[in-house]
Amino acid sequence: MAPVVSVVTISDRASQGVYKDESGPRVCEVLKEYIATECEYILTCIPDEQEVIERTLKELAEEKGSALIVTTGGTGPAPRDVTPEAIEKVCHKLLPGFGEEMRRASLLEGVPTAILSRQTAGILHKSLVVTLPGKPAAVRTCLNAVFPAIPYCIDLIGGPRLEGNEDVVKVFRPKPK
Repeated sequence: MAPVVSVVTISDRASQGVYKDESGPRVCEVLKEYIATECEYILTCIPDEQEVIERTLKELAEEKGSALIVTTGGTGPAPRDVTPEAIEKVCHKLLPGFGEEMRRASLLEGVPTAILSRQTAGILHKSLVVTLPGKPAAVRTCLNAVFPAIPYCIDLIGGPRLEGNEDVVKVFRPKPK
């Protein structure tokens, strides 16, 4: 059975069809470049509602068995941006280093508003949950910054082994002793 990778776009307007979701498909595209392992991809678009986000994350982790759940959107300072609050509520461990590294990478790319982003990551059962900003242009910058640690993190929490595409990204795993 192929590992499951889930991508959740969190956007009121995209979930209502006001505009086309470009961020979620962009995340899938980049992850398919980075992950050499054959995976099943689930793409979902939901509104900026904390209860809906929490329920969706639990379903993807518990029922779908996602090894990796990547969200896009809802990480800013606006009143309806509640993705970090949902992550904190459902995850049993937080991994703030992911957000720190994504903000640093965005700042180095010349995005001064990166300091406004509240990106984070956490562990939900055997799923790694990583939050990305909602802008499609930020997807590769942020994933470049943290993806090298993602497969090893999934190993550590008991998830399936994901191999990186060595032609695109260098995944870190400790050398056997």
